[in-house]
Amino acid sequence: MSLGKVLPLNTGVTIPQIGLGTWLSKPNEVENAVEIAVRNGYRHLDLARIYQNQDEVGRALKKVIPSVVTRDQLFITSKLWNSSHQPHLVEAELNETLSQLGLDYLDLYLVHWPVAFVPGKGLAPVNPSSGEVELDTETSLVDTWKAVIKLRETGKVRAIGVSNFTVAQIQGIIDATGVVPAANQIEAHPLLPQDDLVAYCAEKNIHLTAYSPLGNNLVGVPMLTEHPVVQSVAKKLDATPAQILIAWGAYRGYSVIPKSVHEERIISNFKQVELSKGDYEQVTAISQGNVRRYAPSISPLEHGSFSECRSCGRYNTPVTYKPKWSINIFGEEVEKSAGVSVKIA
Repeated sequence: MSLGKVLPLNTGVTIPQIGLGTWLSKPNEVENAVEIAVRNGYRHLDLARIYQNQDEVGRALKKVIPSVVTRDQLFITSKLWNSSHQPHLVEAELNETLSQLGLDYLDLYLVHWPVAFVPGKGLAPVNPSSGEVELDTETSLVDTWKAVIKLRETGKVRAIGVSNFTVAQIQGIIDATGVVPAANQIEAHPLLPQDDLVAYCAEKNIHLTAYSPLGNNLVGVPMLTEHPVVQSVAKKLDATPAQILIAWGAYRGYSVIPKSVHEERIISNFKQVELSKGDYEQVTAISQGNVRRYAPSISPLEHGSFSECRSCGRYNTPVTYKPKWSINIFGEEVEKSAGVSVKIA
């Protein structure tokens, strides 16, 4: 079982350190996965409108509430999608998410990406002439964040935060509103430790949740669980490689949300191990001298579009999606050809 550790948010509530991720789960897999997870002790579920499986999660919740847990024993996160960044659409999308889940409130609601899409044309509006996603370059992050702040008054969200935001983007919305996000959900693993962002969020008392803690498990890309260092530490501790990578994130003070739809792995991922300082440093050293490697990015809407990418350890960069988001979010080399930058204010 999990060590049962919870971590504080700046709102005064706590978030369970180990959660279940639901991104890239195929149709009809998530309902079973969520039910298995909750029955085996998970209390933190990470969801999103764009994953297009929240109705399945809702069906699973009906099977476990109140027979296994009460609603207040679960910590449920979901996210505002890019096509509803316009202030007048923000609460309507939250309402849709709550309806899909059959819930009255979320424990945490995040702005999924620092990117706005043109509204009213579906989840991924594509410009027919360019073949790229149509971006809304007028709506700023501050515009969206102000609307999200107002959601706290509705009682439908207990805490608000962001996802995939950089230091500059977070600081921009704080400067404009005075409201510090409760959390920032980011890609984080030994090949992408994001030390500067981690230090900044610690200074601002912003909780970090790490997605893709095992790296990326898409076809054709070696998983971090296959790395010889990870396997060596796993053998030493009589643990699985996945448990070692989850423990690496936990050591750094994150909450960690590994995704699986397989019962054995769901249960195994929840059995926490603890790393010594030496074990942690050994795994951390994986990122040193990281030579060119190809990391695919996959659109949240698709399960099979790959692009050869960059020499860093970041797997999830939307400029490499199909269809492409022509926007520079992270300042990576691969993003330099993007047509626009994030509009903060």
